[in-house]
Amino acid sequence: MNRTKVAILGAGFISDIHLESYHRFIPEAEVVTVYARNPDKAKAFAEKHHIAQWFSDVDELLAKTDCEVVDICVPNYLHAECCIKAAKAGKHIIIEKPLAVTLEEADEMIATCKANNVKLMYAEELCFAPKYERARHLVKEGAVGEVYMLKQSEKHSGPHTDWFYDINLAGGGVLMDMGCHALGWFRWMTNHAKVKSVYATMDTVFHKGRTKGEDNAVVIVEFENGVTCIAESSWAKHGGMDDKCEIYGTGGVIYADLFMGNAAITYSREGYGYAMEKADTTAGWSFTVFEEVFNQGYPHELKHFIECVRKNKTPLVTGEDGRAVMEMIYAAYASAGAGKKIMLPFTAKVSKPVDLWLNNKDN
Repeated sequence: MNRTKVAILGAGFISDIHLESYHRFIPEAEVVTVYARNPDKAKAFAEKHHIAQWFSDVDELLAKTDCEVVDICVPNYLHAECCIKAAKAGKHIIIEKPLAVTLEEADEMIATCKANNVKLMYAEELCFAPKYERARHLVKEGAVGEVYMLKQSEKHSGPHTDWFYDINLAGGGVLMDMGCHALGWFRWMTNHAKVKSVYATMDTVFHKGRTKGEDNAVVIVEFENGVTCIAESSWAKHGGMDDKCEIYGTGGVIYADLFMGNAAITYSREGYGYAMEKADTTAGWSFTVFEEVFNQGYPHELKHFIECVRKNKTPLVTGEDGRAVMEMIYAAYASAGAGKKIMLPFTAKVSKPVDLWLNNKDN
């Protein structure tokens, strides 16, 4: 079989997840090279995953590798630069959330990909997570009647690496890291309905000495079709990862839990190796996850994106979807800063979205 060649940019936690997905579930793709800013990390990652090439310079990778797809898993502030370089080199792009740091970057990325006739695929895995997708299809079948409210929450005690806590690198806090999932899933569930308004409240409650960004946020989104959506995002919740949704309709309700519903409830006196993402101890009672990567939808989204490249299909989740999520993030930060509901469409000229909150929260 002629396999689609993939280059992965990044050698951190999410790159490991993508590698597992490619190796176990996507035989039609082959990861041929990896990039990391630190050459030692690039080399170690390549050796760990038996990847033929590694680079510490993106330009060199693009010049010397005959990959068809560039899978971007680097920190937020590098998304735009890497995407634009890859697009100009004629590579199709898979990019992790959030799409970029600013709306201006997002617009340039989308325009550059269109100008170079390459696909820009936004990796929102909740649109592919099997349990969430089963719930969506139940809604389409009419199982709960007319949907009037959606809730989604994603919570843990904080990211793996330091750059997430630096607002100049990440663009914000938990909203940029995890809130984007809920906002993207709301649009997916409402068939990309137009957003009417956004209201948000946020604070730094746990990581006060580590970040200026928010580590706990609640966002309420009103859609023009009458559906109200509530996103709860937190870096302050202990005990491992939570990822769940609630769907309320005039004829029923659906609850879906990605982690607890796929766990073996375990008691260990001494503890053991790994229970679930962000769980800091395994002593005592714990929820031991099963097929964590599969249940979150990573293999499904990547397999779909590779199929889009191989068969020249339009991706189900695109750069425009990522851009729409960013507009909602801007509105959420502006709402938290101003203490009022923000109507969409909304834009603002800032160096990073969190400034819309930080520059106004004490006024």
